[in-house]
Order: sequence, then C-alpha cells, then structure tokens
Amino acid sequence: MALFGFLRRGRDHTAVAQWHRDWEAALAGLDAGAPAQLEERLRAVATVAEDVEVEEEMLQALRDALALERSLAAGALPAVETSHRVAAGERCHFSAPVSMPDDPAQPTGRLLLTAGRAAFAGGSRSPALPWHATRDVVRSGRDLLFVRAGADEGCRFRCNSFSDAVCGAAIARHLIRAAQRQPL
Repeated sequence: MALFGFLRRGRDHTAVAQWHRDWEAALAGLDAGAPAQLEERLRAVATVAEDVEVEEEMLQALRDALALERSLAAGALPAVETSHRVAAGERCHFSAPVSMPDDPAQPTGRLLLTAGRAAFAGGSRSPALPWHATRDVVRSGRDLLFVRAGADEGCRFRCNSFSDAVCGAAIARHLIRAAQRQPL
C-alpha cells in the first residue's frame, strides 16, 4: 500500500507542476479568464498538495498583473510617493523590498522604479540602471534580472512576493519601451 501512496504523491506533484506551468502561460498571455480556472484547479489539487500558500500568492500576483496591465494599456502608470534620496526627485512608479542574492553580502533594501531608471537603495552600493541602458527585464519566480543593453550581464533582485516581481517586471518593461521611443 505504501508503494501506491508514493505513486499517488508523484502524480500529485505532477499536477502541481502542471499548474505552475499553466500559471506562467496565463501570465505571459495575460489571460483574464485564467485566475478563476486556476483557482478551481488549485482547489482540486489542494487536498493533495503539501502547501498551497505559494500557489495562492501566485494567483494574487496574476490578478495584480492583469489589473496593472489594464492601467498601463490606458496609459496610467502607478505613482508611488517616496522621498528616498535614490529617487532623486524623479516620479516613482514602483517600490518594493528586495535583496541582491548575487552580491556576496546579499544586501537587502528597496527597488525603486522611477521615470528614468531602476535604483536599489540598500547595502554598501546602490546600483542604478537608466532605462535607455537597460535592454530587458526577465522575471523568474520572485527574481527580476535587469539586463544591460550591449551586455550579457545585469543586476538580479529577489522580491519578497510574486506580486512585486510580476508587477515590477511589467512596469520596468513599460518604462524601457517608453525610453526607447524617446528621441535622443
């Protein structure tokens, strides 16, 4: 009987892994109907999944991303009030707690996305990446990788939540596209 229990658990993990792949696809396609479908499927797997807090957080991130994309499509960037010195008086559109896992000290701080750049406030160094010098933003899980233009390197920030990572990536990509459309 234990063998059959092991096989059932293996299938359950496969269902959860498929759910994660479907979530990624829904996020990439900005599928407005996906949250309800994924939530229903999650409830079906929840009896066998060890912990669904991560998946529930992912569902909320998908809902947040859909709402943000509607705002961005309407030309409305979020405005975040900040008096942080790294914002340098620029309008801030995003602020979230992050860490820099690739830095040996692994500093924690805040990632601010302003009209002109991405800036990190925390640790001994404060990298700033102007949008015109940023080629892309890649999200993987809760990580954001800002890729520099003309280079295969960048800065990786680890967000505390999927919503922060998903929304931060969407806002950063929007700001990068806007900078690319600006005349020099």
